[in-house]
Amino acid sequence: MKQDLALERISASLREDPFVQAIFVKGSMGRGEHDGNSDIDLYCLVEEEDQSAFLAKRLDHLQAYSNILFYDDIFIIAPQIIAVYENLLHVDLFTVTENTFLNKDYFRVIYDPQKRLDKFKDNQKLTLASQEFLDDVTDVAWFLLQYRKTALRGNDLWAVAMLHHVVVHLARVLLHRYAPARAQLGLKTLEDSLPPAILKRVRKIFQTNNPENHDKAAALIIDVLEDNQEWLSGQLNVAPETNRLLNTMMAVHSKQSS
Repeated sequence: MKQDLALERISASLREDPFVQAIFVKGSMGRGEHDGNSDIDLYCLVEEEDQSAFLAKRLDHLQAYSNILFYDDIFIIAPQIIAVYENLLHVDLFTVTENTFLNKDYFRVIYDPQKRLDKFKDNQKLTLASQEFLDDVTDVAWFLLQYRKTALRGNDLWAVAMLHHVVVHLARVLLHRYAPARAQLGLKTLEDSLPPAILKRVRKIFQTNNPENHDKAAALIIDVLEDNQEWLSGQLNVAPETNRLLNTMMAVHSKQSS
């Protein structure tokens, strides 16, 4: 696959860079789940004092594979170059230090002569931390509130957008219950990770979340929440305010659809 060839060529270039302490991949390649349509999430570990010098050389390393059609230099979780090649392969090159290494997702080591990554191997996971789960439940309730206000105004397009936000966070909530080891992946893993009966209901939500039928999608979301209400209440005993808001939104929408 082109992903494997790109990784081989870019990594070969990076290995020759004295600033690079280790090279690894995350995402689908890190988990061994990639296919011909996968992106490459490539990471370089450098020393703090070498970071600026290395950042200036990243494009040269990326061009070791092929001609770049488009690139952007951004910072989200770390300095990152987004590169799209002429064959439409997409590579994200992240630059991290030991202090900025994030223990989310699994990683596969490409190059680590000094075993700098060994200390992180035992903490590889895709589960949600307690606060992350709470944040997702809070966002489900919050965007249901925003949806209600928007739907009452008759702004159908914005209502669809608000329900999409609900489902993004609901996906992680459902995964936290039914497939916790995959919960960080959210929507992208629902097809493979949810029980078939639950997945069928989520697919129906997406099918009805359009300007003409978003009220039906909202009702389906409430049905899913109600079926998980006892479990949710047990999880939210440390966050009574979130529990109250969620229960209120469920009650309001249930009354509206009845």
